[in-house]
Amino acid sequence: MLTGPLLKLFRFLALPVVAGLAVGLSVLWWYEHGPGARDAGAPATATAPRADSYSDAVARAAPAVVNVYTTQIVTRGGEQLSDDPLFNRFMERPRRERALASLGSGVLVSSEGYVLTSYHVIRDADEILVALRDGRDAPARVVGTDPETDLALLQIALEDLPQIELNGPQPVSVGDVVLAIGNPLGVGQTVSMGIVSATGRTHLGIATFENFIQTDAAINRGNSGGALINTRGHLIGINTAILSSDGNWQGIGFATPASIASEVMSDLIEHGRVIRGYLGVTVQDINPTLAETFGMDDVVGGVVTEVVSGSPAQDAGLQAGDVLIGIDGNTMKDGYEAMNRIAGTEPGTKLTLNVRRNTQELELDVTIGTRPPANES
Repeated sequence: MLTGPLLKLFRFLALPVVAGLAVGLSVLWWYEHGPGARDAGAPATATAPRADSYSDAVARAAPAVVNVYTTQIVTRGGEQLSDDPLFNRFMERPRRERALASLGSGVLVSSEGYVLTSYHVIRDADEILVALRDGRDAPARVVGTDPETDLALLQIALEDLPQIELNGPQPVSVGDVVLAIGNPLGVGQTVSMGIVSATGRTHLGIATFENFIQTDAAINRGNSGGALINTRGHLIGINTAILSSDGNWQGIGFATPASIASEVMSDLIEHGRVIRGYLGVTVQDINPTLAETFGMDDVVGGVVTEVVSGSPAQDAGLQAGDVLIGIDGNTMKDGYEAMNRIAGTEPGTKLTLNVRRNTQELELDVTIGTRPPANES
């Protein structure tokens, strides 16, 4: 029997212990039986996603990732049987045709059958076949292409098509977990995991207009045109290319952001091509030596090396040798950024070019034109 100090200690500790047990039991009951609790027989995936599995994201996105097969017909003439051209014209052997098949991936982004893929996957193709994960396939027509972002839009005629959900306004940040889905090396649909290694990658020489997401998720030959998704199963990019010394994956892959792909798709559906702003200049990035030559304190902007005759730039008075420092008072870090800004401007828009000519700073008003269609050769 407890007496004296021990009894006082017991009374002092008993109330907190009992209260703690009551709270714990209440929380456990709420977790098992309260609102939002999963049914007794429900699988674990019915609750919040597990930190060690992205199967829910793959299940949502993978059905909309397709294989893209292309065929090019190569025709060869017969061998000459004589030095007489007239004789060979009538005696030429029958022509032979050979089909060359290539393989890539694509992403169904609409129930109307629109498929986004990389332009280089379908370039020079005479026939295109799209194969779905559910076993169906269909010939595809080319809605339009945009070589300047290495994107193409196809359309297939099938019913009850799956489609992927675009990322929307959520930002893509360095360190985000991402999954690449495609058909690498023709082995079948495959998922690889990595993170976003960088964003806004440019100056890679992959396309005219670059703003790539860099990832270390494995992207191999055949993944081009496939989906880069986040852990919610939303499309954040179209897998485009890898940086490699030997053609094999080395941990550096690039994807075109879904926001850019969506804008390209809208223009291709509406206009058959992408409508971009046009200034009509060739610009070289500033380097420290050039900046010193022009008496510039900061290495910013780009040197105009050519002005196209009859272009908006010529009408505005821009000259070869001018340094394009900024647009509407906003400094451009290099010529590439300036040209991207112009391309993203709606034709007919009036802008002010901030220019340095010799040692003078000028402001030139310009009306942006429409960029001519890209050469798709």
